[in-house]
Amino acid sequence: MTTSTPLSTGTGPLAGVVVVDLSRALAGPQTAMMLGDMGARVIKVEAPGTGDESRGWGPPFVGPDEAPESTYFLSCNRNKESVTADLKSPEGVELLTRLVRHADVLVENFRPGVMDRLGFSAAHLHALNPHLVILSISGFGHDGPQGGRAGYDQIAQGEAGLMSLTGPDPDRPTKAGVPIGDVLAGMNGAYGVVSALYERERTGRGKVVRTSLIASIVGVHAFQGTRYTVAGEVGRASGNHHVAIAPYGLFRCDGGAIQVAAANDAQWLRFAEVADLDTADPRYASNALRVAHRDELVADIERALAKGSAAHWLALLDTAGVPAGEVRTLDQVYDCPQTRSQGLVIEVDHPSLGTIELPGPAIRFDDGGRARHLPPPRLGEHNESVRAWLHGLEPAPRLTA
Repeated sequence: MTTSTPLSTGTGPLAGVVVVDLSRALAGPQTAMMLGDMGARVIKVEAPGTGDESRGWGPPFVGPDEAPESTYFLSCNRNKESVTADLKSPEGVELLTRLVRHADVLVENFRPGVMDRLGFSAAHLHALNPHLVILSISGFGHDGPQGGRAGYDQIAQGEAGLMSLTGPDPDRPTKAGVPIGDVLAGMNGAYGVVSALYERERTGRGKVVRTSLIASIVGVHAFQGTRYTVAGEVGRASGNHHVAIAPYGLFRCDGGAIQVAAANDAQWLRFAEVADLDTADPRYASNALRVAHRDELVADIERALAKGSAAHWLALLDTAGVPAGEVRTLDQVYDCPQTRSQGLVIEVDHPSLGTIELPGPAIRFDDGGRARHLPPPRLGEHNESVRAWLHGLEPAPRLTA
């Protein structure tokens, strides 16, 4: 297959860094995409014929019937090149060996032990390239009593306690609306890789970086974690209201709802004045009292807000300096001028889909960062160009029978 998009010689803080992406689905691809967003050249190695399993995750699929594209795959594979290789074949082993010799980073999210069985243990990878930073993402960690356990996002959300904190009440545990464990693991992976690359500047050697879905979810328990580890309280789902701050949540008004976050007494007093609530009510004299009387407070607030629409209250609260907002659908988010002003929607030219819009990176630089984003690649799109690049660095060794 010939190359239809240029090689990933991007600009940005990671320009010149070469990443070999052996991962699939979401956590590993998220890491590699973030590194690509920062200017790294990312070479995604996929199984011939099928590729990353997320290429088949849908609907929705878009594009021509003979070559449909999964929007799931499109979400986490921009700024990459795709080569195909059977890592159990001599040719695949030879290709990966050559890529490793010239890479700065390798990303994988196989189950623990798979890389060893493929003949690419961490020790062997570092024998090939002592400067290589190796990122290994797993479901439950690489060691411990459940270290070899397979993990997918929703399983991890349940096992790591997130579902018990999410939902309308303790009896209805609810998953997050996005694969948050995968995305967090990908973000932690990128953070770990960049840290290891920085350390390599001092030591000259790469190292192994590990994270997991369960670690990434436990790592964002925030106040719910210390609520248990320090105070001995087990947090449970509390719907759309904060368990430690009031008023802080979703409130019904005429024809809709708004969200209000009065995180201190000054904001509470301004909010109460706007909504014509009794600021002298002893039940609401402090945050602790407002939390203790939350049900009564919510009822009082919603009776007051029923006198006006969401737009009415949002305008008044904005003028008063009270944090508030609406609940938007995704079409409203992506069409919002503020979203687009932050670079959160980018255009890429896809070889079969034409010009498409993708969610953009969350980090911006004052010099503009990466000048041009590449579309998620078709399977094997860069087979020839990547092999030609490797041949220019070193002629391919002759395979022995």
